[in-house]
Amino acid sequence: MSENRQPGPAGRSPSVADVLALPVLAGGDPRVVAGEEHVDRPVRWVHITELTDPASFLKGGELVLTTGMPLPEDAAGVRRYVDELAAVGAAALVIELVRRYHRPPDALVRACRARGLPLVTLARDVNFLEVTQVVHTLILGHQAEAMRRTQGVHEAFTALTLRGAGPEDVLRAAAGMSGRTVVLENLVHRALVCEPSGGTARAALTDWERRSRTTPATDRAEVTGPEGWLTASVEYQGERWGRVVMLPVVPPAVPPGPGFGPEDVTVLERTAMALTIARLTRPTPWERTAHRNVLRDLVEQRHRSPGDARARVAALGLPADDARFVAVLADLPAQEDAGAAEVRLAEELGATGTQVLVGLLSPARLGVLLALRPSRPWRQAVERLGRTVLDTAPGATVCVGSPARDLADVARSFREAVRVAEATEPGLPLPSGRSFHERADIGLRRLLFALRDDLRVQDYAERQLGPLLDHDARHGTDLVTTLRGYLDAAGNKTVAARSSGLSRETVYQRLRTIERLLGRDLESGEQRTELHVALHAVDALRARPHPGGRDR
Repeated sequence: MSENRQPGPAGRSPSVADVLALPVLAGGDPRVVAGEEHVDRPVRWVHITELTDPASFLKGGELVLTTGMPLPEDAAGVRRYVDELAAVGAAALVIELVRRYHRPPDALVRACRARGLPLVTLARDVNFLEVTQVVHTLILGHQAEAMRRTQGVHEAFTALTLRGAGPEDVLRAAAGMSGRTVVLENLVHRALVCEPSGGTARAALTDWERRSRTTPATDRAEVTGPEGWLTASVEYQGERWGRVVMLPVVPPAVPPGPGFGPEDVTVLERTAMALTIARLTRPTPWERTAHRNVLRDLVEQRHRSPGDARARVAALGLPADDARFVAVLADLPAQEDAGAAEVRLAEELGATGTQVLVGLLSPARLGVLLALRPSRPWRQAVERLGRTVLDTAPGATVCVGSPARDLADVARSFREAVRVAEATEPGLPLPSGRSFHERADIGLRRLLFALRDDLRVQDYAERQLGPLLDHDARHGTDLVTTLRGYLDAAGNKTVAARSSGLSRETVYQRLRTIERLLGRDLESGEQRTELHVALHAVDALRARPHPGGRDR
């Protein structure tokens, strides 16, 4: 009988179509003559009957097998027979055309069509007992498999909870188990986490807020709304934090696809439970995590497509089209609580209506993506943002990239901001009248500061000035300061002597010593330039504050 054990889709009972495809029934040449659109109904049992009122022995979901012997002669009796089967929820009626009938009665076909009850005819004799045995074995096997899968769902979510998984991990597991896209939204219908399955974030999140608002909230996991979403509330002791949504397999532009099964409901319920526990045990608000993840994906260009990036940004409430974007980095002082600063800054900017995403990009670096109307002056907006950052986290270093014309260009703006940050020493005074540093501020000193870890810069500084630095260290002299004053005076010895408070003869003597130690000619403009660059490199390697704080 193993040849008849053809499994249907895992995790649910076999459908009428699945059962008709079994060899034990296929040998009877089955034909669906009515209710073809409902052959996806699940078959929960098989019932053989030769009674005129079989419905009284049914509970719903049965595949009813009959030789047709008990069918009433009159059309009214046939309609009543079919009405009772349909009312109790029979999956289908299978009639053998061997003994009493050789073609299905017209009254029976009409009645089944009227009630949407699948009517299947068998042209050849079939052993009904064997059909019952095979189908029941198949059903019980599916039920056992469903129990195993449900147990697996519970174990998987328990493991996630025990290891302190965050909302992204929980939704990723839910999407993997269900094969459907899963979305977590907050109370104002912002999609915070989206885990697509078999589709894209763009398809799932486009026009999310409007679609979500047309989908009523429910007290338990159930299908709701015009698109047939399966939703469950995420709450604790009556306080709602949001809801988790499982989307149908098909895109929302077409009618909903196959319905959700009991296993999908179990997955979503356990997802909501795991999210509740994560919310209680993890201090970071979901909104902050969502902003961090979207920002990091934009910076590292990890989105599947520009459309996905726009959909995720728009679902968080930021305009994704017809806008300019500016990347801002705020490097926080060592003593600053980065998480608290992140929350404070987001709240301050949100209170002013500034359209931004705010999130930690690294332990001490906040990232801000500012969205502006194309006609709005960006420097004025960034200046206000920079002042807010400095008020929120005094001592922070604010660096800005140039504007990006669209989201696809945001990664470039962040790269520029990173280069500015790399060239900016902590505590470096701000340019006059500005709350931020930008690329135009990077001159020679700051360029060398950015490159201070490059072995070639270190080697250059050591080759140019090593003997002089060694001499000062061994003899307690300060010839490097004399050289610096001379080079800053553009080779004017008189100016160098006056600025250092030394006599001209002393300066001349020291410069001759420097020339001898370095093997250089200080009358050569080119060699003075080389030594001046090397001095700036030494300053950068020692993280020496720039005189005056400017680098023009």
